Amino acid sequence: MSIEAIRKAGAEGKLLPSTLSNLDAWLGAGFLPKWALASIDELVNSGNWAELDNRFFRTIAFGTGGMRDRTIAASPTKAELGTLSELGTPEHAAVGSTMLNDFNIIRAAIGLYRYSAAYLKDKMGREEQPRLVIAHDVRHFSKHFAELAAATFVKLGGSAFIFDGPRSTPQLSFSVRYLKATCGVVITASHNPPAYNGFKAYFEDGGQVVSPAAEGIIDEVNAVDLSSLAKFMQKDMSRVVTLPPAADEAYMEALRENFTDTDLIARAAPKVVFTAIHGTGAVGTPAVLRAAGVEVITVDEQMVMDPRFPTVKSPNPEEGEALSMGVALAEKVGADCVLATDPDADRMGVAIRGHDGKLKLITGNTIGSMMAEYRIRALKAKGWLPEEGTPSACLIKTFVTTPLQADIARAHGLKVIDTLTGFKFIGDKLNQYEQTLASELLEEDGLVLDYDKCSPDTRRDLLLKYSTFYVFGGEESYGYLATDRVRDKDANAAALVFCEMAAALKAEGRSLQDFIDEIYSTYGYYKEELLNIYYEGASGSQKIANILKSYRANPPTEIGGKKVLEFKDFGVKTFKDADGVEIPKQDFYFVELEGGYCYAVRGSGTEPKIKFYFFGKEAVESKADLDRAAKAVSGVMAGLKAAVDKDARARAEA
Repeated sequence: MSIEAIRKAGAEGKLLPSTLSNLDAWLGAGFLPKWALASIDELVNSGNWAELDNRFFRTIAFGTGGMRDRTIAASPTKAELGTLSELGTPEHAAVGSTMLNDFNIIRAAIGLYRYSAAYLKDKMGREEQPRLVIAHDVRHFSKHFAELAAATFVKLGGSAFIFDGPRSTPQLSFSVRYLKATCGVVITASHNPPAYNGFKAYFEDGGQVVSPAAEGIIDEVNAVDLSSLAKFMQKDMSRVVTLPPAADEAYMEALRENFTDTDLIARAAPKVVFTAIHGTGAVGTPAVLRAAGVEVITVDEQMVMDPRFPTVKSPNPEEGEALSMGVALAEKVGADCVLATDPDADRMGVAIRGHDGKLKLITGNTIGSMMAEYRIRALKAKGWLPEEGTPSACLIKTFVTTPLQADIARAHGLKVIDTLTGFKFIGDKLNQYEQTLASELLEEDGLVLDYDKCSPDTRRDLLLKYSTFYVFGGEESYGYLATDRVRDKDANAAALVFCEMAAALKAEGRSLQDFIDEIYSTYGYYKEELLNIYYEGASGSQKIANILKSYRANPPTEIGGKKVLEFKDFGVKTFKDADGVEIPKQDFYFVELEGGYCYAVRGSGTEPKIKFYFFGKEAVESKADLDRAAKAVSGVMAGLKAAVDKDARARAEA
């Protein structure tokens, strides 16, 4: 290994200072196996300094979705590729401090164990070892990473539970609570390209880790001595527990709580085409839908779990191409709609029939708005919510989700909570409501509550009386949640709610498109757009930082011919939600424009891009006015989007 060549390249400016520092640390700690050293040697000998920068310019960290990055490098080495598996998985995950590989998985598992053990002892006063439950999706190295993390946790003294195969992210969230685990992990990169994977951490409430646990875990991960990693490299699964079928049955039973009227589907079962896009949605979604009486036709080619996602350009249900096979099958069999889940089954995309009878995709904002309106009406019809509404019931959405959902909830007399981007913030609000209930019940009635053993009716009644009852929530990126049994977005549950809604409309002789038109006619025509600007690698990371810093230092006063009325900087100013709870500081900006338009700016926590979210609304006189309103909003949004794009690219180079 030519460390001299690396240092020479650093002195000549061919490597970033941070890259040189991280390489020194990794090479000097003596934990890297022969293949990893050979991989770095290969990059050095070929003078591929850009690739070394991309692999070592920083240390991988938790973002809004946990720890996520490439596991197969953009320029994989011969030592890493080795002998490919039948599904194209390299022999080794790419070496690098930024990469998702064995070394960073072990570091994360050690950090999670240490934080969990300290939490139990120091904060909870419990002399016990932490318990971890871990799930994985179908991606390259997912099973290996799950086993490696579980074996590491057990070797440290904890208990670890794994599933007998791939499972969805929402099932992991549920299982943390079901097993009364201290923490949970799911190995997934959601709908990212095949080269990516991730380590997504959960805590005992079943939600993704948030402050202060997130920072505490990161501190513990960063404190891990690199030289200690070698002893965890060999997996010993002898003391890791594989979960029995009862764990699956419990989650499937919890899914059924999403129904408000099981008889609806029996009376007017929708005909649905379903695709798992090669992911974990194949494990449970079709079965639970069929058990409820839904006629499900699957896209068989895409029900095969495959980390290459061979039938799509991207396994993302937000993109039309990923649903094209489902749409073609639905046209052939005359289905009412198409449902698609992403690889870890926490997001759901939908295609419905328009007034012309042809299938078309609808956005996550539209899907969520439909389910919110339907669910609130259904709960009121059952008498589970007062007809006039109540501030003791709420809808939770992220700031970058359509304001239509807020208008729907407020029109029904419900409280609206806006959170920062990331479902972990919605999960955290659900935990706050649970803790408030437990505290109030103990203080007023002297009762200790076992929340998960309460029936849905009991939980609802108690929350309405002592805390806040969660009615529905979601985010624009195709994530939805209708009950609090799970503390993350759940595509399996969303499929049930959507099919019940479709059945209710079918029983009334109306279509899903009719329902969308009714919503717009009632609340106004809303439109949302998303602009992603990608900047890969070390240089790209700097460009994203430039844009974010520029917005703070020099916010726009006019954009796309529209004057800026208000610029909200969530990283500097203090904001509170509708409960009076302070919103965490974040480099997130909200720009209010004249004419009722606005847009938001944030860097992705898990992908190399910066995101701009646009929102527009036009008043509607009647259903006949919808086309005019749609054209008016679309014209303004197109101009605004182009202006923001041009402005952002200039800021990136400043």
